Amino acid sequence: MSNLRIAVQKSGRLNEDSMKILKDIGISIDNGKDQLKAAARDFPVEVFYLRNGDIPQYLKDGVVDAAIIGENVLIEKGDDIQFIERLGFSKCKVSIAVPKESSANSLKDLAGKRIATSYPETVKKFLNGQNINAQLHKINGSVEIAPNIGLADGICDIVSSGSTLFKNGLKEIEVLLKSEAVLAVSPLINQERKAILEKIQFRIQSVLKGRNSKYILLNAPNNKLENILKLLPGMRSPTVLPLAEKGWSSVHTVISKNQFWEIIDELKANGAEGILVCPIEKMVL
Repeated sequence: MSNLRIAVQKSGRLNEDSMKILKDIGISIDNGKDQLKAAARDFPVEVFYLRNGDIPQYLKDGVVDAAIIGENVLIEKGDDIQFIERLGFSKCKVSIAVPKESSANSLKDLAGKRIATSYPETVKKFLNGQNINAQLHKINGSVEIAPNIGLADGICDIVSSGSTLFKNGLKEIEVLLKSEAVLAVSPLINQERKAILEKIQFRIQSVLKGRNSKYILLNAPNNKLENILKLLPGMRSPTVLPLAEKGWSSVHTVISKNQFWEIIDELKANGAEGILVCPIEKMVL
């Protein structure tokens, strides 16, 4: 069986998150320092460590079969490349920002102005869609400094926490898109490697479902059990077991982490006691 070739960012936060999810799905990689390619010990996979901006072309050419990459990079350099799974990490925005003292408060205010960016294609498409003309200056790295040195009136760049904008005296005036890491696939992948990728995708889905869920155990008085069960949106229905103490039951279920505090408060208000909340490593449905 031939190995699936999957690309990840060579270094940085996306690399760390990518390697973590591969480890969480049972794929162990033996990679030395500065190694550009490494094989898994226990799965038919080779990992290629590449520059983020080069990955879309490698996918197009079929040099790699799949990649963990930021959606923003695909939009900029590989919008014809399909992705099959959102991965829920490395979230960011691609935003337009201007100096805090600028009178510009919307994208329309930058009509005819200069915008510095590392994402010229993304900005061009967005401006065309808004019927706005502006001068684009392509810059690789340190885009935030452009207004301060008189190179541009505004910038378009990745925004995560917003701290970089703040430190450089910039304010966000428009969000072009929201992005996160995705699992992208080459249009040239063959059926054998596609079957391997489908196994990886299934494992990733199990890990992501686990990350987004909490396992809850609680004790409930039987006379309030019906109301408590109505609050619990389990996978199918909660598990209810009798306790040794008469008139009480133990309830087990899974809830979304996004509903966690709201549901916990309601459970307590309805008589639930001894509530235990546990993380879920993986959830196979």
